[in-house]
Amino acid sequence: GEVCNMINKKYSEFLPSMQSAEELVAQVDGLSSNIDLLRASIENEVQRDLNVAVAEFTELRQQLERDTLVLSVLKKLQEFDRAIKEHKTALLEKKYVAAAQQLEKARSSLRNLESRKGFELKILRALGTELTVQTQNMLCHLGEEWQKLIVWQLPPSKGAHNLEVVVHSELHLHTMPSKEEEVAGPPVASVLQALAVLGELHTRLKAFGQLLLKYILKPVISYPSLQPLTEERPDVLILRFKSEEPALDQSSPMEVFDKIKLIFEVLHKYLLNVPLEQPGEDRKDGRVTLAELLGELIWEELSNCLVQNCLVNSIPTNSSKLEQYTEVIKSTEEFEKALKNMQFLKGDTTDLLKYARNVNSHFASKKCQDVIAAARNLMTSEIHNTVKITPDSCVTLPQLPGPGSGDHSELQKPPSLVHNGTVNWEGETRLSPYTFSLPTCRISSSVEQLMELVYQTLLEATVSTDQCCVQLFYSVRRIFQLFYEVVPTYHKESLQKFPQLAAIHHNNCMYLAHHLLTLGHQFRYRTTNILSNGAASFVDLVPAFRRLGMECFKAQMRVQKGEILERLSSARNFSNMDDEENFRAANKAIRQVLHQLKRLGQVWQDVFPVNVYCKAMGTLLNTALAEIVTRIVALEDISAEDADRLYSLCRIMVEEGPQVFTPLPEEEKNKKYQEEVPVYVEKWMTFKELMIILQANLQEIVDQWADGKGPLAAEFSAAEVKSLIRALFQNTERRAAALAKIK
Repeated sequence: GEVCNMINKKYSEFLPSMQSAEELVAQVDGLSSNIDLLRASIENEVQRDLNVAVAEFTELRQQLERDTLVLSVLKKLQEFDRAIKEHKTALLEKKYVAAAQQLEKARSSLRNLESRKGFELKILRALGTELTVQTQNMLCHLGEEWQKLIVWQLPPSKGAHNLEVVVHSELHLHTMPSKEEEVAGPPVASVLQALAVLGELHTRLKAFGQLLLKYILKPVISYPSLQPLTEERPDVLILRFKSEEPALDQSSPMEVFDKIKLIFEVLHKYLLNVPLEQPGEDRKDGRVTLAELLGELIWEELSNCLVQNCLVNSIPTNSSKLEQYTEVIKSTEEFEKALKNMQFLKGDTTDLLKYARNVNSHFASKKCQDVIAAARNLMTSEIHNTVKITPDSCVTLPQLPGPGSGDHSELQKPPSLVHNGTVNWEGETRLSPYTFSLPTCRISSSVEQLMELVYQTLLEATVSTDQCCVQLFYSVRRIFQLFYEVVPTYHKESLQKFPQLAAIHHNNCMYLAHHLLTLGHQFRYRTTNILSNGAASFVDLVPAFRRLGMECFKAQMRVQKGEILERLSSARNFSNMDDEENFRAANKAIRQVLHQLKRLGQVWQDVFPVNVYCKAMGTLLNTALAEIVTRIVALEDISAEDADRLYSLCRIMVEEGPQVFTPLPEEEKNKKYQEEVPVYVEKWMTFKELMIILQANLQEIVDQWADGKGPLAAEFSAAEVKSLIRALFQNTERRAAALAKIK
């Protein structure tokens, strides 16, 4: 019973909850079907209406966008049209700035229209053309105004740009505001401003700047005789030149700066002091004066011209004048300051001032250039103008500055003057007076001058700044290197062709080598700078110069030897002298050789040092004698008449050969050298022995041989003597006996 109750109780509690669940299910089912109906209805009707609305909205929006675009395009077209109209009105009234600004407005409207994508109007082309036409028209007007303001009166130029053209050139500025302004037309500023607005000012100014440089500024720098003149008339300012005889060939920088300042002051007053609105770029407030614009266009060229044609020439050529250069630097500073005040220049120290302040370095470079140019001139001048030098010659020098300047101790005394002979170094071991002496000879005067230039340059170096000293020292070394390179090539033909020039060149080289030996040494005591430690010597160049002289001399000797042998080759080998024609040929050959030697003896006279002269002449005479000996010894048959004639030919050589030795102009002094000929002519005794054989009988020849101990044996070999005996004597028993003794 209890269990039943419990079940009933549970059941009665369960029933209602089950019922409520069933109701819920029924409700959900109802809702679900409602939703299905609603979805169907939305999909079928509402969705369709909505699509229509959105489509309408989008279309309206696109319509609006199109209308807005058309409206703004029309507005821009209207702006363009208004701008062009206002431009035309302003132009008629000569309100140039307004007219130019309206053109620029029209241009920006057009740009705006062109920038729209998907909107290509054919009309844009037409508008572009219209704008171009109006701009060109306006520029044409402005061009005319510009030409009225700035008038160049230039003479017809024949291509040449010279003083004549410049003196007749004038610049007229019609820029002065006149009383009745209206009549006179628009003021300068408006023309310039309008050009600036149209972006055309730069081109105009550039052309003006070039004319200004060509006809006014550069001539003032180049021609010292030009004086700028200005003439003010009521309606015009005229700038021109008059030409006066200048005091000097070159104006000082101070004079040039003053003239250019005067020109700029005039230009500033009448033209350049016009403020302009210049939008963009790096202008702070967009305002700039015409002076500043012109300065940017021409300053670089003007300052280069000032440096090249004015400052360069003003750099001093010796160190004593360097002190005075401060006034040039000062006037350069003032010149720049004046141009800055006129706003022609902006910014600080320009290249012009840097150049002037850097005078020490320019001084050194200029000095070096001058020295090298002078040296090159001397090297390419004629060799044959000579001076005689003797062991006591000195290089003439300017007064040397005392060694007191700089930190020399009293012990270091400078050497006495630069002698070709001895240089007396105090306190050093005395050398023989002739250790460093040059023998008497002739050298080119240009080479003597070259040496003077070298000494002067080294002297200059001793009193210069270290930097300059080094540069000058290397310039001197460069002089010697140049000589080595230039002279042999420049004078090549003359040195081959003329024996006298070859001799002078040989002496020149020896003279330079001689000075190179002592050059560095002589300046050791004069300087506190790099030259004093002995590093600056020239000894390394000595061998090259000796070689240069010797090579030229040897080449000339080869030429002369060749000529001697060539002449002797026409002597028919000295054979068959009993034939008249053969004898004449041999006689002529000998005469020609003697004539050649005589001529050489004269052209070398007083040129070569005596010892060199004697060696050279001795060598050449020896060549002739040796050749004659060789030819005669080679003969296989010598008749008695042949022998007599050969002897007479040889006698000519022996008698006249020594007379070609004339080393000195004083006739009587040459005797000594003529007597010493055997010393200089190696084959002299050989030749004399040959003559003896030509005249001797068999017994005399055997006596001269004296068992290989006689004078003949000293000059000829046994084979040669035997060959001569066979040629001279017929085959007899006496000849066989004689031949047997020669061994």
